[in-house]
Amino acid sequence: MTDLELKELLDTEAARINNPAFIEDDPVQFPRLYSAVPDIEIASLLAASIAWGNRKMICRNGKRMMALMEHQPHKYILDEGYEDLPDDDNIHRTFFNRHFKYFCRGLHRVYSAHPSLQDYARKLDISASPFPAWRLVEGLNTELSLANGEAADRETASRCFPQNLDTTALKRVNMALRWLVRDDGIVDLGVWDLIKPSQLFIPLDVHVGDTSRQLGLLTRKGADRKAVVELTERLRSFNPSDPVIYDYALFGIGMQL
Repeated sequence: MTDLELKELLDTEAARINNPAFIEDDPVQFPRLYSAVPDIEIASLLAASIAWGNRKMICRNGKRMMALMEHQPHKYILDEGYEDLPDDDNIHRTFFNRHFKYFCRGLHRVYSAHPSLQDYARKLDISASPFPAWRLVEGLNTELSLANGEAADRETASRCFPQNLDTTALKRVNMALRWLVRDDGIVDLGVWDLIKPSQLFIPLDVHVGDTSRQLGLLTRKGADRKAVVELTERLRSFNPSDPVIYDYALFGIGMQL
């Protein structure tokens, strides 16, 4: 397949999948429940944190998570409502209330000092980084650790955000940033203006990686940070201003393979 044919395929599939009908069965539905930016940000991070495995299970458990917060994520975080939750109740697969509470304490620390996550990200100057998502998580990992004090431990922290930032693909955070930054008004919300869609990286998981290799877009075998960079650079060659639009295309093509 020539590059022109490949671009035509990717553009066609992206247009087919990137439509409002996609929302119902995807965790993007959760930040879309809200209109206030802090609520959207918190719902994005928390919904993305459980976005692995079966999509129906992810959406079912995402609904439970939003209900836990009484559909007022920002108020729930600031009021510390999570502290009354029993540690061992399950939220999603290996993500339990104790992990949720660890995450929420860190978000409480961020939102107690900043009106929005975007303002916190601006303080970190993520727009100046060639890898904004990794810079953001570097800062958030510090906030979560400080907020949890003696309760901080690497296993619990890793359930919230990856700790191995030199190697992780950071799939879930790159997906949350896609929701927050892309602004075509279809599926993604585009409530941030701190970074541009051109600065985003593809949310790479096993399925996206497999599809990309079959199309000749990716040579690296693992789903790691180097693979994310390789694939995103390839996609930028087709659409420099919005490479992660092709996340939709790779999802759609993968469903057909």
